[in-house]
Amino acid sequence: MTVAFRIEDKALSHVGNVRTENEDSHFADAQVGVWLVTDGMGGHANGKLASEALVAAVSAVRVPDAMESACDVVANAIHSANTAIFGHATDLGVRMGATVVALVVRGDEFAVLWAGDSRAYLHRDGQLIQLTRDHTQVQEMVDRGLLDPADAEDHPMKHVLSRAVGVQDSLEIDAVRDLAQTRDLFLLCSDGLYGVVDEAEIARIISERGIAAADALIEASLASGAPDNVTVSLVGLSEPTLLLLNGAPA
Repeated sequence: MTVAFRIEDKALSHVGNVRTENEDSHFADAQVGVWLVTDGMGGHANGKLASEALVAAVSAVRVPDAMESACDVVANAIHSANTAIFGHATDLGVRMGATVVALVVRGDEFAVLWAGDSRAYLHRDGQLIQLTRDHTQVQEMVDRGLLDPADAEDHPMKHVLSRAVGVQDSLEIDAVRDLAQTRDLFLLCSDGLYGVVDEAEIARIISERGIAAADALIEASLASGAPDNVTVSLVGLSEPTLLLLNGAPA
């Protein structure tokens, strides 16, 4: 028996209150079961080019049905984008790159792949669970016991990345994989959201609005100053349906 969830999704992006150009990009395809948020870096055109190259690379591939193969294909697309962005930056003599977080849903399984500090959260049973771990110098200091987690939030280097797409000729991608449940809601976002809106407030908005929370999350960032671009992508799973093969339950 093959079980699949009904999926609703919504993605929004805003330039914010300070920046003049939006360097964030996102990709969403519920039929394919892949979603992505990417935050460009390198200044204006360079950051935008990097984030758009990531979206182009992932949207161009055919993602297979099997979860293991699907994750491999998405990861390979990100690696291809890394090679292209790094090569382009080297040719121009500039520095550019992008963070990336991707969600893959297959049947009753999900996987998250990421590099950088764009995040994935799971909202389940009223709780907001961070699925990703930031690739920042401050987070690495916390992981090594060199910095108290309480001091990390206001650390002056908290936005200095230790890993991103396109900044080196090779890239390591982290991933988590688990089983999904009915009424799970995933949030992919750039740091323009969680960097200015408290996680408790994010959880409250999602609890109250569900998949319709995208607008309210953007509004919350804008109300808090929105010094950076902000992008949110929400993916909600509702009761599963049986997929029929030749008129009979699979």
